[in-house]
Amino acid sequence: MNASATPPAGTPPGGIPERPLILIVDDSPTEVHVMRTALERHGYRTVTAGDGAEGMRLARQMRPSLIFMDVVMPGINGFQATRQLHGDPETRSIPIVMVTSKSQQTDRIWGLRQGAVDYMVKPVSGAELVEKAQAALAA
Repeated sequence: MNASATPPAGTPPGGIPERPLILIVDDSPTEVHVMRTALERHGYRTVTAGDGAEGMRLARQMRPSLIFMDVVMPGINGFQATRQLHGDPETRSIPIVMVTSKSQQTDRIWGLRQGAVDYMVKPVSGAELVEKAQAALAA
């Protein structure tokens, strides 16, 4: 029996797998609080950005497992940030879920065309958010 079996991928020294890091990009402190609370309650680590430019910087720097991206933000909006992240070889593999108040079908289609893997319309419940996180991370 081999007691020094190789630990699963993503397991740091010490043997405990690291919890997925989720980047929340939203300019609303209330929305950030709701999303962060729900995700952390289910064991995810979170980091937040208040606009698209900061979100892109943090995505490149921290390489999160998943990004929840608002659309309507000052400066670079969520559609633009998603398109840039999806077009960058360094961040292309990070799944992005749009979470926005823009409820038109054309907005949903546009978000998916920019590279998002899913699209949620606010308000979203904590349970819905966690469900989307689990689905996006399992894909």
